[in-house]
Amino acid sequence: MSEVLLFEVDSNGVALITLNRPEKRNAFNREMIESWLGALEQCRRDDIQAVVITGAGQQAFCSGGDVGDMGRSERGTWTTKDYLWENIHRVPRAIRELDKPVLCALNGAATGAGLDMALACDLRFAANSARLGETYIKVGLVPGDGGAFFLPRLVGIPKALELLWSGDLIDAEEALRLGIVNRLYAPETLLEETLAFARKLALGPSRATRMIKRLVYQCQDLDLATSLDLVSSHMGLVTRGAEHKEGVQAFLEKRRPDFPGVRD
Repeated sequence: MSEVLLFEVDSNGVALITLNRPEKRNAFNREMIESWLGALEQCRRDDIQAVVITGAGQQAFCSGGDVGDMGRSERGTWTTKDYLWENIHRVPRAIRELDKPVLCALNGAATGAGLDMALACDLRFAANSARLGETYIKVGLVPGDGGAFFLPRLVGIPKALELLWSGDLIDAEEALRLGIVNRLYAPETLLEETLAFARKLALGPSRATRMIKRLVYQCQDLDLATSLDLVSSHMGLVTRGAEHKEGVQAFLEKRRPDFPGVRD
């Protein structure tokens, strides 16, 4: 990809995306955004079953946009809007639209847009030393890259407003209690544990895993009847697939299912 974003795929079909500007607390610039989008497109297109996103070093996952770059750029109202929509906003949209599991390994601080990007992922595992904060208010900004969308869905509107209005940092334990992160690990084992979970997903029934992700997000904005109608359509597809047949056969034979390599 580039020096500012590393991309690799292991033999199990798990992709690892590493934000690689540790000297800038992994703040993103235009080059990183373009490389990030390229990596996500490759994850969508290729035979990749799960994705892990992390940051280089142990100080920060991502501190948001590079303030130095932003400070040197003078944009008008509409050019600012267009720049966000056509560039930075493509990343959270691509993460959420990817119908494969996307896990975030929060190796350090995630603030501002860095936290927004983490919230766009399906699951977040964090180092117990990580600190998180929607810090936009401290520089007179609104949550710019999905925070106002993702955070209330995780913690509820009142708590989200408290975090957004205060800009306070919270520690990893509080983030776990609020449901912002799923699991905590020691910094030295975080990435290993996150990749292990991703490999477990990658070796499972990929069609069902992807459809579960679609269902969960699609059903957020549906009534029950419409949701169940959608589920019935997905169930009609997966029950005819080779993965379901292998799962049933393995259950009857009292063995572990052999999902990898099953393609229908």
